[in-house]
Amino acid sequence: MAQNETYVIKQYPDLMAGKKIMYVHGFASSAQSGTVTMLRTLMPEATIVARDIPLHPEEGIQMLRQMCEEEQPDLIIGTSMGGMYTEMLKGYDRILVNPAFEMGETMSKFTGKQVFQNPRQDGVQEFIVTKGLIKEYQEMTTHCFADISDEERGRVIGLFGDEDPIVHTFGLFSEHYPTAIHFHGEHRLTDKVAMHYLIPIIRYMDDRQEGRERPVVYIDIETLRDGYGKATASMHKAYERIIENYNVYVLAPSCTNNPSAMTDDIAWVEQYLSAPAWGRVIFSNARQLQYGDYLIASAPQPEFMGTVIEWGSDEFKTWEEIIVFFDRLGGQ
Repeated sequence: MAQNETYVIKQYPDLMAGKKIMYVHGFASSAQSGTVTMLRTLMPEATIVARDIPLHPEEGIQMLRQMCEEEQPDLIIGTSMGGMYTEMLKGYDRILVNPAFEMGETMSKFTGKQVFQNPRQDGVQEFIVTKGLIKEYQEMTTHCFADISDEERGRVIGLFGDEDPIVHTFGLFSEHYPTAIHFHGEHRLTDKVAMHYLIPIIRYMDDRQEGRERPVVYIDIETLRDGYGKATASMHKAYERIIENYNVYVLAPSCTNNPSAMTDDIAWVEQYLSAPAWGRVIFSNARQLQYGDYLIASAPQPEFMGTVIEWGSDEFKTWEEIIVFFDRLGGQ
């Protein structure tokens, strides 16, 4: 599916630099999707490749597999129907955004004459969703999740909008792959969703491919929220700025006698930090003993071996001052 939401996007020239990303578009779209332009804008030093997918699914998967052989992408990103196809393209690192694993059922809501949302190379502008075409897609989806090795399970990440009104396959994906992540958004991959939720996942994959280890920053969860449980001022801005150069974890108290409190902390992180913080909550009552480079806490931690940033102190009264501190470090 294409995206149209206007949003001032930032460029990440170091992200996937010199690498190739293959984009697999959604149903009724094309390689001229605005998403392709957006990805090229976000990652100007990466090569983004995309091709029009044939309407009939057997032709579609054959074309995509041939494309993989020819292009040898470092990463494949598929959205909606493209996410369904991307799951089948084994042997590559892959990100599935709102994957439509039940395409037959999804298409049954759009029977009759349809118009392609973006121009296609063959010039075709319209197509018809027939019962026969729906049956073809129902057959194709039976091949999803086939012969998944342990290695493949580690190469695929699913991103699912928590307000998606069209596709609801989070549970289905979770049955087969361990990394299923909710993000705040709907079905379309908008500029805003890409910047805040997709880019951090791409950065994670890029780092893993390169064997890159970034300095570690721990953040005490209490510095992120106020007494009413809401996000502190400029917290989101600081968090997103820091994760560009650092490996960031949220530290929360371990309450073994009250597991619901730990569950509440995870839910809070998912609500306010969402996808970039998935799997990055550490429960510990000895925060000063964590091994890392920086610790942001609301009280002195003299036993911590790295640099302690005391949030609320004279030097770091607000998150804005912490942003300046890390900007000056530049990833050191």
